[in-house]
Amino acid sequence: MSAPRSVRESMAQSFPPTPPQSSSPTARTMSKRAFFDVPTIPESHATTHFSPKRRRTSMFTEVDVDKFDGDEDEVETPSRPPHKHAYCDEASAGIPLSNPLSLPSESAAPPRAFPTFTRLVTFALLIVLIVPLMQDTSLLGKKGLSAFGVKGGVIRRSDGGSKERLDDGLVERQSNDPTDYCVRWSHQTALVNGTLYVYGGRASQSTGQTDNTWNNDFLTLDVTKTWQISSPSMNGLPQPSGPPPVANGYLWNSLGSLFLYGGEYSDHPVTSPSPAAVWEYNIGTKSWNQHSNPQTAAGTNADPADQPVQMAAEGAGISVPELGRGWYFGGHLDGYTTAGWSQSIARVYLKSLIEYTFPGYSNTGLSNSQTAGSDGAWRNVTQGGLQESAGFTERADGVLVYVPGYGQDGMILGLAGGTNATFTEMNVIDVFDVASSTWYKQSTTGTSPPIRVNPCAVAASAPDGSSTNIYLYGGQNLIPAGQQTQFDDMWILTIPSFTWIQVDTSGQSVPPARAGHSCNIWDGQLIVVGGYVGPNISCDSPGIYVFDASQLKWQNQFTSLTGGDPTNQQAAQAQNSSGLSGSYGYEVPAAVQSVIGGHASGGATITAPVAAATEGPLATGKPITYTVTASNGATTTETSGTIVSGPQNSAPSGPNIAAIVAGTIAGILAILALYLGFCIWVYRRQLALYKNHVAMHQRAAAAGGVNEKQAFLPVGPSLGRDSSPGGRGKYSTDQSSTAVSGSGRGTNGVASIPPVPSLPSSSQTPGIGRDSVANSSTDDLMSGQEPSFVGVLLNPRRSLRVINRD
Repeated sequence: MSAPRSVRESMAQSFPPTPPQSSSPTARTMSKRAFFDVPTIPESHATTHFSPKRRRTSMFTEVDVDKFDGDEDEVETPSRPPHKHAYCDEASAGIPLSNPLSLPSESAAPPRAFPTFTRLVTFALLIVLIVPLMQDTSLLGKKGLSAFGVKGGVIRRSDGGSKERLDDGLVERQSNDPTDYCVRWSHQTALVNGTLYVYGGRASQSTGQTDNTWNNDFLTLDVTKTWQISSPSMNGLPQPSGPPPVANGYLWNSLGSLFLYGGEYSDHPVTSPSPAAVWEYNIGTKSWNQHSNPQTAAGTNADPADQPVQMAAEGAGISVPELGRGWYFGGHLDGYTTAGWSQSIARVYLKSLIEYTFPGYSNTGLSNSQTAGSDGAWRNVTQGGLQESAGFTERADGVLVYVPGYGQDGMILGLAGGTNATFTEMNVIDVFDVASSTWYKQSTTGTSPPIRVNPCAVAASAPDGSSTNIYLYGGQNLIPAGQQTQFDDMWILTIPSFTWIQVDTSGQSVPPARAGHSCNIWDGQLIVVGGYVGPNISCDSPGIYVFDASQLKWQNQFTSLTGGDPTNQQAAQAQNSSGLSGSYGYEVPAAVQSVIGGHASGGATITAPVAAATEGPLATGKPITYTVTASNGATTTETSGTIVSGPQNSAPSGPNIAAIVAGTIAGILAILALYLGFCIWVYRRQLALYKNHVAMHQRAAAAGGVNEKQAFLPVGPSLGRDSSPGGRGKYSTDQSSTAVSGSGRGTNGVASIPPVPSLPSSSQTPGIGRDSVANSSTDDLMSGQEPSFVGVLLNPRRSLRVINRD
């Protein structure tokens, strides 16, 4: 249908007659390839020309067709009244509402391409969000898993009275920063509810320092977080004014308090000991309280009541919070431990066992099974079975380890130690039955560790409780005198078989050999703090190391596990007074399984000492076992070495949460990286197509006289109606050369340029939609503007259709 005369007259006023344009094959080919096919505008009405200065060749090309900066290449444009876009309504059967060839006004011009600055901001935001997930950072409220390996750091050394500048202000730094030291050894530690407390001991601030090493530093190490051994999560607490600076004492702990017992005072310079007292630190109130003048209470196999309790040093200590008691075995007394002791009197070595019942706890070993008062209750066990025999020797610098089961209250094992002349072999172990307050001996099998003093030891329980494995690390041999040698070896004494197993650490990054260090266990990992490392190593700072007790490997970080109760018992043993603290997440190592049988969750087939016990708890008792639920729902219960149900190689007791979280984050990052790479590829392809079409239209405009501003005019999915009989269709996208060149004539001699129709809605024309092939070849996807990377990120499928249709 031809346009009404009034419309054609307005068209004639705007566009006077022009000679017919060329309809060469080249022009037809260019028209079919272009994304934006538009009717040709007479050359006489071309309004602008692009200046070479305005062309940009970067990948973020911007084409501004509506605004010019007024440079010398701009051509004067005749004034023209503004027009609005007018499209034919479907119901009007092709009758336009106004001039169908109105150029878009400035307000209706295609929007600018996505600005470069905004792109940069978007990329910066992506980096800020992604990189913290791969680093050890607290951005998300807790530290995450490092994806880039160990993060090293330099520990700064402080000098007395030093100052440091912060925000243009001077800040006085503590003259003796407790976390800043060269070497720390002979200190006292206790691990309570995820916090490792370190008190006193000796520490040097520089190489070769020999005096003023005794201190009362008070530090904490957070084991509820993951940290690197190069930068452990250690903090210094205020130095207490009451508790003395002592070394080689012990720090007992209940579930809410710490109790500092014994220790020796400085010998360089010489410091006189204070009167005997125990210092209690209340964890809740963060305050110290002194329990002075301790006196013994009567009890089983113990000294009479009302005897003074002396403060020994270099003994072996152990806490059992579930029983509310602590023990201290052996050690020595001299002028640096006991007030009023003359330095001319020789040191005395001990073989007694001091038991301290924490305030408020009951103890059946005390007379009348009394409950300890506000100062606690003391018992000096000196008559416990073999303790009075000649074969039970005095000793110092050994270790105690608690093993639940095998009696009403479990048993305590004494390992290593000696005097300045004799030492204790570990082929026979001293065993103390807690309930009867009696000592026994138990032979071991396998090659035993060489004699040593000042090692450290911890115990870990199998998930089902069928075995308890004692880890013994380090120490030193004092023979020959003055030429002591430190050890760096790790040994396992597996209970109840009492078999020694030496751990193979070859090929690992083993810490320097040491003695006088401390060991604690949490989440199935040994945490080694400090130790004397000999004269050949200048500094050992921060001097904190981690050993995975399940994998038998030294690690470069402590990995905190989620779950577990406040005492960190195995999941099957949680909230059980017989459970062993610190064993959460622990699995029986393969090297131990090969000796005692079973699997990672337990199931030991050897349930009694290989060298049969003839008396005591090992002869009559047995381990406390638990039911472990595997990941497949099977349950395993160990009783007398017989597996009641469940497979031999059942899965570990619980999922490795840290591995799951790390794998999930890695998977998300990998998917995001693939998606970003795909979007970059699509964006570059779409941008290349856009630039090709821009160049093609510019060449067409230069060759055929098409107005460059009109060459970027957005159009609908079709460019006009075919009014000839047998036309291609109402919204055909294939335009003939006649339509492009404007060679047709109307009744008044005006070029017959077809009107631009309105875009039918999806309800009016079902063919226009996601599945319409005829109308999606161009689909108005580029809309006359440069594609943006953000647009591709938000809708890659839309951009992919563009590059696939080309």
